[in-house]
Amino acid sequence: MDIMEQLNAFWPIILMVVIFYFLLWRPQKKQQKKRQEMLESLKPGAKIVTVGGVMGNIVSLHDDYLVVRIADRVEIKVTRAAVAQVLGKAEGKKAAKKAEKAEKAAEKAAETKAEAPAEAKSEAVGETKEAEAKDGQ
Repeated sequence: MDIMEQLNAFWPIILMVVIFYFLLWRPQKKQQKKRQEMLESLKPGAKIVTVGGVMGNIVSLHDDYLVVRIADRVEIKVTRAAVAQVLGKAEGKKAAKKAEKAEKAAEKAAETKAEAPAEAKSEAVGETKEAEAKDGQ
């Protein structure tokens, strides 16, 4: 019976190892494999985002680094590990639409702020005229 009690004491530890495997190690390996495939599939002309948030197009590939064009006549060298994401045509369009929507929202907010003080001034002028009219009576 002493051996059975010792085995029963190890069941929680064994169960924890199995849980860790399915919740942590296995998904992490899948992510690593997916990232490795993404890095291996890089080609010149692909649009990428670096871990620093810099967006650009791959000009050339080398063993340890990439040359990325971020603007006209502006090229930078980036390590392969610095590539966070490869943007497809659809993803690039989505990012552009998001930026456009954010810009429109900022413009509307600026217009609202500009209109609000003007309305407040006209209300204040109206209140002042009413107060003057009461004082005059």
